[in-house]
Amino acid sequence: MDYREITCVQALNQLKRKVPYGWDLNIYRGCQHDCRYCYAMDSNRYLDSGAAERTVFIKTNVVEQLEKQLSHPGWKRDIINIGGVTDSYQPAEETFQLMPDILKLLIKYKTPAIISTKSDLILRDYDLIDQLSRLTYVNVAATITTMDEDLRGQIEPGAVASARRFEMLRRFRQTNASVGLHLMPIIPFLTDSYQNLNDLCRWARDCIVHYVLPGTLYLRGRTRSSFFAFIKQSFPDLFEPLQFIYQTGGASQSYKNTLYQTVNDLRDCYGLSSSYTKPMKEKMR
Repeated sequence: MDYREITCVQALNQLKRKVPYGWDLNIYRGCQHDCRYCYAMDSNRYLDSGAAERTVFIKTNVVEQLEKQLSHPGWKRDIINIGGVTDSYQPAEETFQLMPDILKLLIKYKTPAIISTKSDLILRDYDLIDQLSRLTYVNVAATITTMDEDLRGQIEPGAVASARRFEMLRRFRQTNASVGLHLMPIIPFLTDSYQNLNDLCRWARDCIVHYVLPGTLYLRGRTRSSFFAFIKQSFPDLFEPLQFIYQTGGASQSYKNTLYQTVNDLRDCYGLSSSYTKPMKEKMR
């Protein structure tokens, strides 16, 4: 892995549309999880032609730039989404340890946050997140696609085991943070079986998550070509069926209708909420 240091003009990037948060914070550029379906491949285009394929850029001044924005008189303590493009708890964080200082700033300025990750390294910062959760809204979400570890190792080789991610959610359930399962992307023929979806919902129930948010695979730009190259090499029998479903960037509507009905039935069966905004509204009053 090649680490390169860069600086940023600002830490927070304002989104054009609130969803329901209005700001993104990505402390790294590039990601070591190497997910075959990563939707951010185009966003993570390398900053110079000499960068290796496996390059992570470290925003060395991100903490200072974040404090400038949070301390500005016009800052309204909006919700910040941390790790929307690159995972803030990818292996690079073990070395560079930017997140503790980020969290200390959020505590200092009582700023709410959503933290999404595929790693249990976030447990290192348990006390800081616990402290922040008692001041304002915090959501800790784990993206988990499958409980089949052989398959997980193929489609997201740099992420930690799915069971470790669930255990992380279980631990954070003891704080005042809301916790959620991001069941995404659901990949046709690979992770959309009833057994897999049932297993994920059962684990979510056992961890007492606040919500389960599903999402189907979306393919565009570099993600599409990279994903189909992976499928052709690793699952050649699925190449043509997947291309048929993905004639455009999204799966066919008929496929999604059937899939989401199955997910809804399973959430109802296990008493799982579909609303990730409910705990947010309760704590942001």
